[in-house]
Amino acid sequence: MSRRREPVPFAFVAEADRFRSNVTPPPRQRATVSQIAGRWLMGLTVTAGLVGSLIFGVPALSIDQSPAQSQQSEASQNR
Repeated sequence: MSRRREPVPFAFVAEADRFRSNVTPPPRQRATVSQIAGRWLMGLTVTAGLVGSLIFGVPALSIDQSPAQSQQSEASQNR
């Protein structure tokens, strides 16, 4: 594969780095009380959902030893 040896004009990239706009963006609007309350409620809902899934999920994933012991005791009683 041969590479091109022609110079590539990247002056437009350098000019874009130096460009400064004299137009100021409009100021950000402050969030209203209802928007802040909504964000808090959404955050609390998501957090409560994650905590609830952990509360219900961790016991379901744990290995329960009691049924294995009862099966062994039933087998020993049948002998």
